[in-house]
Amino acid sequence: MSDNETRIYDVVVIGAGPVGENVADRTSAAGLSTVIVEAELVGGECSYWACEPSKALLRPALLYHEAARFPGVASAVTGGLDAAAVLKHRDRMAADWNDQDQLAWLDSVRVDLVRGHGRLDGPKQVTVRTPDGSTVRLTARHAVALCTGTSAALPPLPDLDALRPWTSREATAAQTVPDRLAILGAGVVAVEMATAWQALGARVTLLARETRLLERVEPFAADLVTERLREAGVDLRLGTTVAAARRGDDGVHLTLADGTRLVADELLLATGRAPRTTDLGVDTVGLTPGQWLSTDDTLTVTAVEGAWLYAVGDVNRRALLTHQGKYQARIAGAVIAARARGQALDAGRWGAHAATADLDAVPQVVFTDPEIASVGLTTADAARAERAVHVVDYEIGHVAGAIQHDPGYRGRARVLIDPDRGVVVGATFAGPGVAELLHSATVAITGEVPLERLWHAVPSFPTIGEVWLRLLETYRDQQQPPARGEVA
Repeated sequence: MSDNETRIYDVVVIGAGPVGENVADRTSAAGLSTVIVEAELVGGECSYWACEPSKALLRPALLYHEAARFPGVASAVTGGLDAAAVLKHRDRMAADWNDQDQLAWLDSVRVDLVRGHGRLDGPKQVTVRTPDGSTVRLTARHAVALCTGTSAALPPLPDLDALRPWTSREATAAQTVPDRLAILGAGVVAVEMATAWQALGARVTLLARETRLLERVEPFAADLVTERLREAGVDLRLGTTVAAARRGDDGVHLTLADGTRLVADELLLATGRAPRTTDLGVDTVGLTPGQWLSTDDTLTVTAVEGAWLYAVGDVNRRALLTHQGKYQARIAGAVIAARARGQALDAGRWGAHAATADLDAVPQVVFTDPEIASVGLTTADAARAERAVHVVDYEIGHVAGAIQHDPGYRGRARVLIDPDRGVVVGATFAGPGVAELLHSATVAITGEVPLERLWHAVPSFPTIGEVWLRLLETYRDQQQPPARGEVA
């Protein structure tokens, strides 16, 4: 490969995480020559520093907690988790940070790879600085897709480099368990890592300026997680901030806003995400480096003329979830292929070329104890949108299948129903094992299944899924007029 070599493809994808891989897969399958550019490991953040390793840390913790509470099993649970074995399992689930299997997959779908840092260099132009210092120039006939994702957004603490904090990457890849771990944040990364590392033997202190955890989920679900974290021994300090931090020989010294001091071996900053657009060359096409890339529902960047530039996945801020980014990638791939063939787009609501689910049906699981699974609107979402909904709650622990799962089951289900259309528009489940309820709710919302038809979807007994029947019964009884002599 010579310096300043130029190659021409139909499609150039920057970023070989799950999102970029799916864009490339779809465009290649459509017969478009495709190249993907990656500066790190093919497979991206999710495979090596997020979804896969974090869930490998969390599953043993959740299994341990459930077993320790179950009659006849609890007596067999002695001691804590085998941290070394859990970390070894995590390494395996992260493929030992080796992307050879991913390279074989790229070959199987006929997608070329250029390793190096890719940047836009004008319309349909990409330059890649390779590890050996040479430059490869790529020209796209039809499309460039930016799938660079996000990185940790760090708070404005002084001397961050000297502080050497953990981000989500270090938290999921650490090779030893710290004796003392302080976590700054109240979102998903903060509570999941508090769950995992406390179970592995760390003494965890979670600090948050917010007055409650997981502010974007239903309060009842966040309250259950808060209760379990405290029961597990996590020191929760809400409604506070870090006024000063420094690293000494004995760890990280933190001073809180009220003057309280504490020392931790490691400090995890879980304070949000920022788009990886700072060094992406977006300024060469009129965009601002460091900013999120806004798109329409076809994932086309709206501020760039010519419908050739796409922003797919977390970088567009539509829904910062791997599975949602992969969904966007499938849509974007279909859009690119249709435009390359000169075909009209089906970009209406729920059309083949519109990422409608980003707006109406984003599913998410928080893998804490208990799990939280949600899709569609929350009650707060509905209130902000001034949208009328009927709220239906049911205690999951009253369902026979839940009692079989855990005799002391604590959890709740909530669905939001559009009273005019008679369809479910939001659902939240909190409790052990509720992640497996989520897809049924997602199908009900995306399919806009009428309640009259849902009555015919019979849940198997005894499963936790029977909560769907109980929710429908509760809603039916709420809507019935009062009996004679009763007050409505």
